[in-house]
Amino acid sequence: MQTGIKPQVVLVHGIGGPRDVEAERREWKIALAEGARAAGHADAISALTMDWTADTAFAHYADLFAREGAQGAAVPGLDDEEAAEITLAVAAEIIRALLASPEYAGDEQLGRLLVQARPAPVNAEGRPRQDQGVGASARRASAVCTKLARVPGVQKGLRRVSAAQWLGILSQPGRYLRRKEFATLPDGRSAALDERIRARVLQHLDPGRPAIVIAHSLGSVVALEALAGYEGPVALFLTVGSPIAMNALVWQRLRPSPPAVPRTVERWVDFWDGDDPVVPLRRLTDLMTPNAAGVRPEPVPLDSRRLWTHPATDYLRRREVAAPVMETLARLSAAS
Repeated sequence: MQTGIKPQVVLVHGIGGPRDVEAERREWKIALAEGARAAGHADAISALTMDWTADTAFAHYADLFAREGAQGAAVPGLDDEEAAEITLAVAAEIIRALLASPEYAGDEQLGRLLVQARPAPVNAEGRPRQDQGVGASARRASAVCTKLARVPGVQKGLRRVSAAQWLGILSQPGRYLRRKEFATLPDGRSAALDERIRARVLQHLDPGRPAIVIAHSLGSVVALEALAGYEGPVALFLTVGSPIAMNALVWQRLRPSPPAVPRTVERWVDFWDGDDPVVPLRRLTDLMTPNAAGVRPEPVPLDSRRLWTHPATDYLRRREVAAPVMETLARLSAAS
């Protein structure tokens, strides 16, 4: 690494509605500072929060979901049957995680909801059969997500999000992975939604500077694909609450395929909470092909013993999560 070059920290959010970028950047840094204090790095907190040791950027893309989509759809993008089926798969993963918890084990209502979220019959090409009726998957997705939003533990986690907004949020992975919803860019080129989202991440990355990328939930999928072709050094790739290992939902749809650790990533630490309903049981470290340097995801389990543990700031407040960030910043600062 060249001396005198200030590192960069890029924060990549997950599913959810449009955000106040500066407010979110500040909240993530405050949460990370709390974790840093717990990890014994109190002396470096001011340098972190004031951007003295690294420039911090918040890669925001949620507005792209709000703007784009087919006309007339109750939720943009859900008129597409495949996107609706992915949304149902997301809901099913959450329901299974809830049923596996002591609080909801054997819950009959959730059991019935899981049956309702089952995959639709498919044709010879593996796509939902049209004889189920136009919009059948979208209607099922709407019904399942509305009922799921009323489950007490989920309702508490959603705070002030309505059932309709919840459906829109759960549809985002499907819309990203469907790789449709084209729009014309300022240069006249047409680009799909997933490409435009990745561009939001890449615009904050300078290949001439070492980077720390912290990605949450769907943002970990976006960041992984964005970094696949990135040429700059990534000293630390940190994922929290990641659904990357979800088999049919995410893993089989990732690009490039088969998924591998990006070439310039020097270390990847993957944190998951055992009570996080979005994180699958499959472990990334067992699945991901290492890069040429032998880097593979380092799995770090957490245990919060809470009903809803998915928010990014809940992860960043943990000393286990903050420690590798602070250690990497210290190392980069010493080398600059």
